[in-house]
Amino acid sequence: MLLPIITYPNKQLKIRSKEVVNFDELLHRFLDDMYETMISSNGIGLAAIQVANPIRALILCIPDEEGNQSKESTLEIMNPVIHAPQGNVLYQEGCLSVPGFYEDVERYETLTLQYQNRHGDVCMLQASELLAIAIQHEIDHLEGKLFIEKLTYNRRKKFEKEYKKTLKEKK
Repeated sequence: MLLPIITYPNKQLKIRSKEVVNFDELLHRFLDDMYETMISSNGIGLAAIQVANPIRALILCIPDEEGNQSKESTLEIMNPVIHAPQGNVLYQEGCLSVPGFYEDVERYETLTLQYQNRHGDVCMLQASELLAIAIQHEIDHLEGKLFIEKLTYNRRKKFEKEYKKTLKEKK
């Protein structure tokens, strides 16, 4: 089932998500719905808070070399904790909750992620490149933060100006 994605400036996006404690069929269905929603929106990641559920859950599906995404290669991440972040990289990010706006954001280049899967099993993952960037972007959502908050003052002003212009065009 497709879920409605909350967009900026909805205040729900500022909520800090709560830990996942029930790894039951309800969570499994919700994760499946998140996957359908993300794919239908041409996304590579989606945090639960973006679909109005303030739990520490996110999914990621980095496209393969041909640009394909599959359910089997999707990471379902609950209660993530980043360890040993290293290096810095600049990458142009976008967000399903801030549609149509892309900007360079500095992130850690590599990291180790500890998380739980849909069954509650503890997992570890080494991440670099786009996967590391996407993990950090989605975890920011769980903390109630958007990528635009990482922009410099001038870039943030540019965003606000473009956002207001977009709103006027929609009217």
